[in-house]
Amino acid sequence: MIPLSVWMRQHNGVAHSTALRKAGYGDQAVRRAVQTGALIRLRRSWLVSPGCSDDRRAAASAGGRITCVTAARELGLWVPESTGVHIAVAPTASRVASHGLHIHWAQGPAPVSTRSPEEPLLNVLFQTARCLAPPDALAVWESAIRKRLVTPGELERVRWHSSVATNFASVASALSDSGLETRFIWIMRDIGVSVRQQVRIDGRPVDGVIGERLIVQIDGFAHHQAAERRRDIEADARLVLLGYTVLRFDFYQVMFDPGYVQTVIQTAIAQGLHLARRPSRT
Repeated sequence: MIPLSVWMRQHNGVAHSTALRKAGYGDQAVRRAVQTGALIRLRRSWLVSPGCSDDRRAAASAGGRITCVTAARELGLWVPESTGVHIAVAPTASRVASHGLHIHWAQGPAPVSTRSPEEPLLNVLFQTARCLAPPDALAVWESAIRKRLVTPGELERVRWHSSVATNFASVASALSDSGLETRFIWIMRDIGVSVRQQVRIDGRPVDGVIGERLIVQIDGFAHHQAAERRRDIEADARLVLLGYTVLRFDFYQVMFDPGYVQTVIQTAIAQGLHLARRPSRT
């Protein structure tokens, strides 16, 4: 049997006492670990190791497990800025200390024991669909697809019992390279504009193409290095010389000023910049 401390690390530093007993660690071994500080008892039946993350510790203290954006962040998914810890608890749970916590009472589509410290991915996505603004929730879903944690086909086959989640499952894809691109596609859908994603032009993929000639590039939060920025400028110049119009938006504009982005795109389309120029008759 591996040392208890190793077993706890393999399980993200949090466990219910029944899980420890099933793994072969008796009550005496657990008490000894608590006495030496190798384990910390938060509730009668929930224990954590000293290296457990603060979010998981808070969830265990309330008798729940991390979910929604908190769990998505630990999975390495794209998430919007958020405050507080999101935890899932059983509908019958009582005496839940909610200070600083976002409590999720609704049950996701995947069954999970109330004694499990982990929330299944499908339930994490289900909770984001109910909790976040639609473009942010969809960005989390598509991040899970990009990381190959789930496929669009699998999502479509789930019985979500939620019209919002069902809608996300019908449109989520692997085309967006980032949550930022997902949000851009969403705000374009909001004004009825269709965008083709990851189209290769001049030997390089572009983030989006509207119509025949309007290219949209999305810059991420991090500032480009000088050499990378120079390559982007050169690529934009080549596209312009090939007859395309290139519009570039940054993180702040897409995330916090979508009205500006929509207005620019609407004006460009109104001017016909998305159409191929036809030779004039003489």
